[in-house]
Amino acid sequence: MTSGMTTGSPAAGSVGQAAPAFAGPCPRLAPDLVSGEIRSDWTKAEIARIYFSPLLELVYQSASVHRRYHDPRAIQQCTLLSIKTGGCSENCGYCPQSAHHSTAVKPEGVLDQDSVEASARAAKEAGSDRFCMGAAWREVHDNTQFQNILAMVRRVKALDMEVCVTLGMLSAEQAKQLKAAGLTAYNHNLDTSAGFYDKIVTTRTYQDRLNTLKNVRDAGIAICCGGIIGMGESAEDRIDLLHTLATLPEHPESVPVNALVAVKGTPLEERPPVDVLEMVRMIAAARIVMPAARIRLSAGRAAMSYVEQALCFLAGANSLFTGEKLLTTPNCDSDADRQMFDLLGLQPIT
Repeated sequence: MTSGMTTGSPAAGSVGQAAPAFAGPCPRLAPDLVSGEIRSDWTKAEIARIYFSPLLELVYQSASVHRRYHDPRAIQQCTLLSIKTGGCSENCGYCPQSAHHSTAVKPEGVLDQDSVEASARAAKEAGSDRFCMGAAWREVHDNTQFQNILAMVRRVKALDMEVCVTLGMLSAEQAKQLKAAGLTAYNHNLDTSAGFYDKIVTTRTYQDRLNTLKNVRDAGIAICCGGIIGMGESAEDRIDLLHTLATLPEHPESVPVNALVAVKGTPLEERPPVDVLEMVRMIAAARIVMPAARIRLSAGRAAMSYVEQALCFLAGANSLFTGEKLLTTPNCDSDADRQMFDLLGLQPIT
């Protein structure tokens, strides 16, 4: 695997800017910021001090926090399957499945339950302990279709796997039914900051996303919620996103950190690749402010070398998606991940 990402330092003031240059010994982060205490009263100023700290100091501190809550060698492997592809009515600027964009993705109907169960069995055999199902919907209107999803959840749960779905917006009643069916987690990313959000999506509000997170949390389902970097947002937008996540009533159980995969035909197709050190910085800051969460190295991983991924794991990432596709975009296959695990001395969570 070769890297498609650059490793140069962005200029100060640029998107994802690096920490300012310092003369003399590397300054240490204040102990109160890296205590590892689980708290939901973070201020933006505190998170900014963490985010903009010198990178090696930041990674040292995040790795230290990581070891207080997690086995640094243990990585959760998840498999993500698109159970309903394309034709989505939302206009998310990064998404090749939007009906608003002209991409190579062709709309497909919902997969049948037997196919989904077979995919879940194959994922488990390949080492995944969580199976995630994604449907390109704004929300599920059809109750018959929703009952079909509930049956899929029950069948995957019966394989003794964690089960996650992402179905767009969710009502309180739907969340309760998913919980009763055995759902482990619900993925609903915030994508970016509240201030930058309408530059990326206009068919759904930020508050809509927060409302769905509340419905999921109130139903007793774990929340999987993160964002995407590299869409044109500023470093301050990334800090705002981290602040929103870290000040939820409960931290998300898992936090996907995605690098934009610029897909031809989407409004963001010309965005340059994210510098891998920006991913490391975002993961490290997320680890410090949400110490008990699983930080998932998600989209964009296929463009990273083993060494670059190792930096992300050192910074605090302890979960990844495995398998050739993330819904419709390329990902690392299981054989490549097994080789990487062997080289780095990592162990899958089973």
